[in-house]
Amino acid sequence: MHVSVELPSRPIPLPQRGAIRHLQALGYATLTEFPLKSGRRADILALSPSGEVWIVEVKSCLADYRSDRKWHEYAEWCDSLFFAVGPEFPQDVLPSDVGLLIADAYDGEIVRHPECVPVSAARRKALTLRFARLAALRLNGQEDAFGAAIS
Repeated sequence: MHVSVELPSRPIPLPQRGAIRHLQALGYATLTEFPLKSGRRADILALSPSGEVWIVEVKSCLADYRSDRKWHEYAEWCDSLFFAVGPEFPQDVLPSDVGLLIADAYDGEIVRHPECVPVSAARRKALTLRFARLAALRLNGQEDAFGAAIS
């Protein structure tokens, strides 16, 4: 099994940083740019102490939200799907069935929880194992000279 170990190469948007800090304060472990089997990448995948899986889609501005229509595909890969946006983001444009986390560079706050729709046990296990492997590979920096992951 080959797991990509690519680290995020772009600066972290401020709402993402605050969202990560808030999730970690709640006890969640987080990874950014988490590759899904669908070929998409979740901005943040968060794993609770009990194994619940959240995906947080970070939107830095209204133009970012309007140009990105792939976010709805993430729902099948998590128990709960959230948007993380800055305090100045126009919240009324976001769908009401997705969770909402307002964040800045320092912290965040969940202002709306979505309905939790549990993923299947098999998908949860696969996501959890992928999370663990990717975290370990990133932590250890196990890449060969050409940037390919060592499996």
